[in-house]
Amino acid sequence: MSTNYSWKFCSLGGSSRVRICSGEDIAHLGELDQKLWTALSCPVDGLEFDKEFLQIVDSDKDKRIRVKEVVNASNWVCDILKDRDLLLEGRDSLPLSAFNTESHEGARILKSARQILSNLGKAEEDSISLCDTADSTAIFAKTLFNGDAIITEASAEEDSAARKAIVECIACIGSKRDRSGAQGIGSQEVEDFYAALNAYKAWRDKLHPEDLPYGKDTQVALDAINSVDEIVEEYFSRCEYFRYDPACEQAQDSIDLISHPCAEGLLYLDKINPKWLAAFAKVRSLILDKELPKAESLSREDWRAIKAKFSAYQAWLAAKEGGAVEKIGLEEIENLLKENKKQTLLELIQKDAELKAESESIDDVHKFMVLFKHLYKFLNNYVIFGAFYDRKQKSVFDAGELYIDQRCLKLCIRVADMGKQATMAPQSGMYIIYCDCISQKSGKKLTIAAILTDGDSDNLSVGMNAVFYDRDGLDYDATVTKIIDNPTSIRQAFMHPYKKFAKAISDKINKNAAEKESKVNANLTALANSPDPKAAAAAAPKKGLDPTTMLALSAGAGVGAGVILNAVSALVKPWYTLLLVIVGLCLLISGPSMFLAWLKLKKRNLGPILNANGWAINSTVLLNPIFGATLTSLAKYPKVISKNDPFAIKKKSPLPFIVLLLVVIAAAVLLALVNKGIITF
Repeated sequence: MSTNYSWKFCSLGGSSRVRICSGEDIAHLGELDQKLWTALSCPVDGLEFDKEFLQIVDSDKDKRIRVKEVVNASNWVCDILKDRDLLLEGRDSLPLSAFNTESHEGARILKSARQILSNLGKAEEDSISLCDTADSTAIFAKTLFNGDAIITEASAEEDSAARKAIVECIACIGSKRDRSGAQGIGSQEVEDFYAALNAYKAWRDKLHPEDLPYGKDTQVALDAINSVDEIVEEYFSRCEYFRYDPACEQAQDSIDLISHPCAEGLLYLDKINPKWLAAFAKVRSLILDKELPKAESLSREDWRAIKAKFSAYQAWLAAKEGGAVEKIGLEEIENLLKENKKQTLLELIQKDAELKAESESIDDVHKFMVLFKHLYKFLNNYVIFGAFYDRKQKSVFDAGELYIDQRCLKLCIRVADMGKQATMAPQSGMYIIYCDCISQKSGKKLTIAAILTDGDSDNLSVGMNAVFYDRDGLDYDATVTKIIDNPTSIRQAFMHPYKKFAKAISDKINKNAAEKESKVNANLTALANSPDPKAAAAAAPKKGLDPTTMLALSAGAGVGAGVILNAVSALVKPWYTLLLVIVGLCLLISGPSMFLAWLKLKKRNLGPILNANGWAINSTVLLNPIFGATLTSLAKYPKVISKNDPFAIKKKSPLPFIVLLLVVIAAAVLLALVNKGIITF
């Protein structure tokens, strides 16, 4: 993209990056070639940043923030401000005089800012803060109409019938939360309410007197019938079993029946099971005393004939409509329909909706204040990664700190997808410790990738326990689940060949010792089990070297050392050449390891790890050895430590070994001088 704007560049993390150091830089971000941005997109979730800001910038709500969305947000904010350099301060308040009234957006936002202050009772204030705009409930608390197309009881003001309709609608149909914080209704609730009122009234009008066999007691009588109908029908069925075979199980099992089955198939009213006597008494008083006043028994045909009287009433009940408003009663329903405030309520809702633009403008003031406070900080994390390289502040992907093996790993990143990490992270060339973390206090769980950038890694292994602290100081129990091994320092690379050689020797010695121990144990077992003296002698362990043998070996070692020293002295004349030879040998052994480590340390790149987390990194994010040393803090002990530790393991004095070594070297030097004829006896 061609641009006439003069950008300033700097070297940061081993790469050239554009500098964002003024409000004008922010205003011209749209002219900056995307190839020069450090990131092209980042996820909304998983970042250590203000969530509301991220959601505002993510204008298409796809959970990702892209360059164009950042540019649009920057342009909008810059259009509203007179002095764009105020963005660099990251303040949460702004003087009203700072709004650019020469732009349409600036004038609109200023008008709404004044409205907010007026609504809050701060009309005399000359500045507005993020705190003022954050509480929308407080802003709209005293407004009757606020553009959300929802009305409350207060919206009807002096119209008592309309107010009553709103209250009943909320009680029957439900409510929505108005911007003022009160419960209210919208057009859908009004339509549903009056539809239910009309439907219920029409349904009630379909009930005719002949459909009520027992007049006003019809429903009570039906409830009484229904309460015992199942047990009465069961009784008559058992009677049929009894008629077939009085001894059958179905006829005998009558404990819970309304009466004992009989062959006649009649329910004798004076033999009702006491368990059902009270329930059946209602049936007798409401129905039987009217239908069969002198009856002593009841047949199945009688019972079903009584139930049939309720068929028309039951059909009417099944066709019920508008049941949502039934609880307010038919009389109240008729009053509401008579007064019919439906159109009044819809007009109030329309009046409220007409203020949508003004209310959204008030919401835009809050969006502006959020962007005003956080925009520059976000750009510093997105365009150039300046916050990451300036360790005085935390970057948006810094999740916290991991303490493990006497060090603090300050670069810890939340892991969103371990599968992607397994693919991308090895390309970073960094030593990565993956940990599963759980907070015992809050129950929160997360997985982190902790980067080790200094010190050695000899003691680190999968399964180790550590402690992780997030950005809020909450502590987690951390367990190492995976390690990607790479060099951490030149110092470690120098010692690596020697440690590897020492480990090989140690493993060999341990192996030989184990084999000999096993052989000795086997011989001792054979000795214990064999009565043969010769076999016992053969199985007995060998004696150690006697002092004479040790002296001979020492002398031989001295002669060997003398020969070597004589050969070296014949090749190199100056005394310091031997030192150079030793240095050369060290470089020959450690040099390749150090060189390879230097190449890897120079190219350590955080980009692959961030890419695996959903970022689209557009530039290398290098961690050279100097910068890497700031990301891992090693334990440092004072020079003077108390020596009064009663449990310390006392080391043997090295003096005897040093004296022996000096004697051997002196003997070797003396032998070399005698051989060259320098000293004669």
